[in-house]
Amino acid sequence: MKIRRKSRFAPEVFTHSLNDIMFFLLLFFLIISTMSNPNVIKLMLPKASATQQMYKKQITLSIDDQKVYYIDKEPIAFDALEAELQNIFAGVEDRTIVLRVDKNLAVQDLVDVLELGAKQDIKMVMATAK
Repeated sequence: MKIRRKSRFAPEVFTHSLNDIMFFLLLFFLIISTMSNPNVIKLMLPKASATQQMYKKQITLSIDDQKVYYIDKEPIAFDALEAELQNIFAGVEDRTIVLRVDKNLAVQDLVDVLELGAKQDIKMVMATAK
């Protein structure tokens, strides 16, 4: 007579902690993938005997609390500012202006200057104190 066990032993793998591990791995790879730049390709660029230099011009536009405009320490009227910027940046590809605006000046005055720069496709950088 053969005695049989009523319950058979079934092997079991506990997968309760695998959900947490998979979540952390997914989170890790998502963070790493956003940090890396996939559009960068390392190339050995050819050399040329004649090079062309990009002409870059940067000026400073200062506005004091009496709404007096200065282009590189030269006072200028607001009405003539747009024409003067066109003359300064004629033929220049990379246009940049460093704005130095008095803190007591109204925001609308700053917006007016930013609109002038936007019309002429000029990058405006705001200078601040520490």
